[in-house]
Amino acid sequence: EEEIMANKIPIYMVNGFLESGKTTFIQETLSDPYFSDGGKTLLIACEEGEEEYDLHVLESYDTTLVTIEGKAEFTKEFLEDCQKKYKPSQVMIEWNGMWGMQLYREMNFPKGWFPAQDITLVDATTFDLYMQNMKSLFMDMVQDSDLVIFDRCTEGTKAASYKRNIRAVNPRAQVEFEQEGGEPFEFEDELPFDLNADIIDISDIDYGIWYVDAMDHPEHYDGKTIRFKGRVMKPRRMTPGYFVPGRKAMTCCADDTVFLGFLCRSHNVDKLKNGQWLTVTAKVYVEKRDEYSGEEGPVLYTKALKSAEPPEEEMVYF
Repeated sequence: EEEIMANKIPIYMVNGFLESGKTTFIQETLSDPYFSDGGKTLLIACEEGEEEYDLHVLESYDTTLVTIEGKAEFTKEFLEDCQKKYKPSQVMIEWNGMWGMQLYREMNFPKGWFPAQDITLVDATTFDLYMQNMKSLFMDMVQDSDLVIFDRCTEGTKAASYKRNIRAVNPRAQVEFEQEGGEPFEFEDELPFDLNADIIDISDIDYGIWYVDAMDHPEHYDGKTIRFKGRVMKPRRMTPGYFVPGRKAMTCCADDTVFLGFLCRSHNVDKLKNGQWLTVTAKVYVEKRDEYSGEEGPVLYTKALKSAEPPEEEMVYF
């Protein structure tokens, strides 16, 4: 098993448009003792940025820098050559944002190399401009990102709207905002649905946002009517007349999922099948319940249940 582990070489891919702060981010990451951990790092830079790498810094973290000029040079042969020459224990790639992601996605990496994390850096001051002119290229870039960091945020940065833009394309992405010096940028995370509507409509993609908010702030929904799509779960030993409509979320890997839903009262529970998809319209009341370990939580009282098609993405992400 140790032998197998020894041959696993994680790839950390950092992308973003020119001057989005990739070089600075990579140098800071390399200087983090958790990251370097005594292994050899191969750094492949796919463009010459404004910021140059400090070779002394790279050397002190046992990092070899290889720069390639054009897209045509990023081949399986080139990577296998790097593997033979440098024998890295991990690889960092500073990707050229103008190349698109297809080449990276389809690359046949050397044996043992595997994508560990994709990170996208965004200059918050130029984001609107890029969205107007290169939206599809940008959205392609963030589609597989595990982490999207907006840096250089200022008072005028529309962080909540930017975050929703990213999450609409990639619900799994963690989105962070930083000020010029790397300090976290605080902002009000507005909810993507209207709490004052007669019926609060929760879109499929916002289920996770709603669930977390209803857990943290049940009072937001007390006495309100909501509508959302969920799957029927009828747990054993459930109080008669109740079921749980909800969705599955991934906690860390595909085999590790958890069902997220709230207690729901209905006169038609007997007619419902486990696992069927419904559009649920219900009035919410906050009640103390044994099902919530004696704590207060949202309890839904159905107004209407309608059969529904499963959402495009059945898993919930945050």
